[in-house]
Amino acid sequence: MIYRFRVILDTEEDVFRDIEIEQEATLEQFHNVITQSFGFDGTEMASFYISDDQWNQGEEISLFDMSDGNQPVRLMNETTLIDVAHEASPKLIYIYDFLSMWTFLVELAEIAEYENGREYPNIMFVHGQLPDNAPEKEFKADDLNGEENESFMDLDEYDDLGFDENWN
Repeated sequence: MIYRFRVILDTEEDVFRDIEIEQEATLEQFHNVITQSFGFDGTEMASFYISDDQWNQGEEISLFDMSDGNQPVRLMNETTLIDVAHEASPKLIYIYDFLSMWTFLVELAEIAEYENGREYPNIMFVHGQLPDNAPEKEFKADDLNGEENESFMDLDEYDDLGFDENWN
């Protein structure tokens, strides 16, 4: 079977790619197609995250094992698309370049039959151009209830910490 995904850059402008790829392909192969279709060189760290219907970030599937070895990490080259994307769970988040944080919303749009004479993966449709810089993300110090987290330190209070400036 063939998976048809829409990969959308998380920005106000419409920038997306429609990609066909075999359901047995690894996430590393999918990562390579995504980076090429958006014009990245593919040399930066990247991860997929399993997502729910509200695009909440779940389990990470990493390009490389950057863990300290205490907990097992799922790797892209060991995980197939059918393992993480299907009709019941069609959404993934893909982040490329953890310094720039290019964030993409990836959704399984259709499961189709192989078409004779077509090579996979296949970039079906390209819309919009990648901006020069990754869209800005606004990170908030909120707790789970959406209220401001009072334990988050205000940087204006830095002088009140009592550290000796000449500690070394």
